[in-house]
Amino acid sequence: MRSSRSSGRELRRKVTIVGAGNTGATCAEVLAQRDYADVVLTDIKEGLPQGKALDISQMAPILGFEPTVSGTNSYEETAGSDVVVVTAGLPRQPGMSRDDLVTTNEKIVGSVVEQAVAQSPDAIIIVLSNPLDAMCHVAKSVSGFPKKRVFGQAGILDTARFRTFIAWETRSSAKDVQALVLGGHGDQMVPVVSATTVGGVPLTRLVSQDRIDSMVERTAKGGGEVVELLGTSAWYAPGAAVAQMVDAVLLDEHRVLPCTAYLDGEYGIEGLYMGVPVRLGADGIEHVLELELSDDEKRALEASAAAVREVVGVLGSAA
Repeated sequence: MRSSRSSGRELRRKVTIVGAGNTGATCAEVLAQRDYADVVLTDIKEGLPQGKALDISQMAPILGFEPTVSGTNSYEETAGSDVVVVTAGLPRQPGMSRDDLVTTNEKIVGSVVEQAVAQSPDAIIIVLSNPLDAMCHVAKSVSGFPKKRVFGQAGILDTARFRTFIAWETRSSAKDVQALVLGGHGDQMVPVVSATTVGGVPLTRLVSQDRIDSMVERTAKGGGEVVELLGTSAWYAPGAAVAQMVDAVLLDEHRVLPCTAYLDGEYGIEGLYMGVPVRLGADGIEHVLELELSDDEKRALEASAAAVREVVGVLGSAA
């Protein structure tokens, strides 16, 4: 579905971002600069999405992009969106248990997805709310969409962190680092060292096992490291990661990217959202790619699946 602009100019795609916080606004900014889709920011806080949309729009004459970026506190302006990005949800507060976080964000994500899909029944949903794997289950259940049209962003961010640390360690360009992170988003993620290369050379030939283990550990705790430094969650890299997924869908790029996808037996995992490599295109997830994992990686992925399943088990009817 395409949205028309009142000016009669070329038809553009339309992306709605639910949640105008730092991550949502960063995603909106990156997509606006891509210059192919109009962006709607929606948030319950009055003035926040409107102000951020106005600020991004005023970058346009400087950077030379054309899309309309608008802000709203309702969902009417989001009608006919091709993609809906869900960043809404509360961060974990001091004294809040994991179960409290899950049930609180289950209600928030369920509500915003219900409102968004009522306006955009043909959209693809990309989830960024935490706990990510569990919130994907909520979005799929509430929307009633097929699994290929509901997926989450985590692996691109985790992989980007891993690639960054590898580039620093090997004094190489991050562009030449190929890596992949599977599993749940958090401490249970599984960097696939066996598939990691720098300029085509296996990482294990360039770096000692001790240093690899150190980078793997830093990647798993990457979000926490940022929180410790900033006092809040990261937003630049997560926002850019979501924008890359939107690109793959709306530009029908058929990109192979690590995403949180619903598995129906792939990797021996049934009925669970997990981070795996998928091919993304205009219809959403076109295919889940199954890698040949080492025995250690298989065991780590199984442990990650068990941890994710435990969190999903906290959900109510949306599980």
